[in-house]
Amino acid sequence: MRRFFAQNINASGDKAVLTCDEARHIKNVLRMKPGDEVLLIDGSGAEFRSVISSVTGDSVELDIIEKGACEADPNVLVTLFQCLPKQGKMEVIIQKCVELGVYAVVPTVSDRCVVKLDGKDSKLQRWNKVSVEAAKQCGRANVPEVKAPAKLSSLDPSEFDIVLFAYENEGDRTLKQALKAAGDLRSAAVVIGPEGGFTPSEAEELIEKGAVSVSLGKRILRTETAGMAALAQIMYELEQ
Repeated sequence: MRRFFAQNINASGDKAVLTCDEARHIKNVLRMKPGDEVLLIDGSGAEFRSVISSVTGDSVELDIIEKGACEADPNVLVTLFQCLPKQGKMEVIIQKCVELGVYAVVPTVSDRCVVKLDGKDSKLQRWNKVSVEAAKQCGRANVPEVKAPAKLSSLDPSEFDIVLFAYENEGDRTLKQALKAAGDLRSAAVVIGPEGGFTPSEAEELIEKGAVSVSLGKRILRTETAGMAALAQIMYELEQ
């Protein structure tokens, strides 16, 4: 069943209205008509089985038949702090990590980041749109938020049950070992460095704050691969 992101669900939860891209996709691309059934997601973990009641010029109205929880969303909330990669890689990272179960993504600025954001919110809007599309594609009802960029130094480990950072100089502790030592988790943060990796002072600061350095394996991964590898390992180990 086709899935659409709905922001306009009424207070009683029995009707919804789709506009803009979602309405145009239903009308012009899929050519759906009144009576067709779809699944709506509201971005908070719920999904709604709905039937189209009317298709107008710029909106689609729907009657909600049933509300339910989505089983595709993990119970452990994993936030990815991704140090900004070179141009064009962030969208792929967001897309694949949403598919793998990430809860939120924080574009992060570290010393060796080559890309510098210009302060405009157009990229952030685009990245969140990528997250919405990926969540719809993989059957999730929770749409991970791509948050405003933040400096690596602003990361507060006390906000999570555990903070893991992939470090090429960590030769002993694997991600699996760190997760076993942590026990039951409800939240976690994963920090991935840029193409040049973390500086020694950044690694020291993270460790001093309580973050745990981990190895993702015997091979050094590209920044666009490391987050995906970490997410896949975490979801496998925690059976998510």
